[in-house]
Order: sequence, then structure tokens, then C-alpha cells
Amino acid sequence: MRLVVTGFLVAVGIALFLSLKFTAKATTQKEVEASPYLLERVASNDWLLIDVRSPEEYADGHIPGAINMPHENINSYLSELEQHKNKPIIIYCRSGRRAKLAMKVLQEHDFTDVMHLEGDILGWNEAGLALEQM
Repeated sequence: MRLVVTGFLVAVGIALFLSLKFTAKATTQKEVEASPYLLERVASNDWLLIDVRSPEEYADGHIPGAINMPHENINSYLSELEQHKNKPIIIYCRSGRRAKLAMKVLQEHDFTDVMHLEGDILGWNEAGLALEQM
């Protein structure tokens, strides 16, 4: 009887481990460095760059090639983003909080390659890289 219970517990433990391993979503966040290389990849449509700040912040200055999708409305852009589901998507805001919220939403909807711009727009400015204004 003891052997049966031990075998059952081992089997349950293995099943639980495997189910968690194959259903867990990745939580590590990849970061992309602020650089002219990023601009090249965005300009060639290899990467999608999303600014999740407010429209007013975006108009005051954004990274060339970035599209504005405010973080609080990111769910409303999911169908528009569907065509980019397997393409690298880089997200930034002012300092990182809103970008991470938007990244979480996209990752929960199975976007496979979502990255964060290291330093966000503040880091971009510190690097002395170009901004566009509207």
C-alpha cells in the first residue's frame, strides 16, 4: 500500500511539473539598447517600435519611426498588431512603468518577441539620439 501511494505521489508531482513547464509564459524581459541600429531596423520594417506615452508626450518628441499606442488603450490595438505577432516589437515610454504594463498585455496575447527599450525616452535623450516632433 505504501508503495502505491508513493508511486501515485511521484506521478502527480511529475505531471504537475510538466504542466507548469509547458504552460508558463515567459516573464523575462528582453531589452534593446538605444542606438542608431534600432533606427535602421525600424526604418527597414524589421522591427515595430511602439511609444506607449500619451498623444501629447508623443507630439512633444518621439523616436523616428515610432507609432503611438497609449498604454491604457493597448487592448484596443491588438487586432491592428496581429500582423506583427511574430515580429520583434520594441516598446518604450518615459521611464519604463507604462512600457512594462503594455508589454505584459501583449505577452498575455501570445506576442512572441516583445522587447523593452533600455532607458526608454529618457535614455534615448541621454544618448543624444534624434527625436521627431509633430
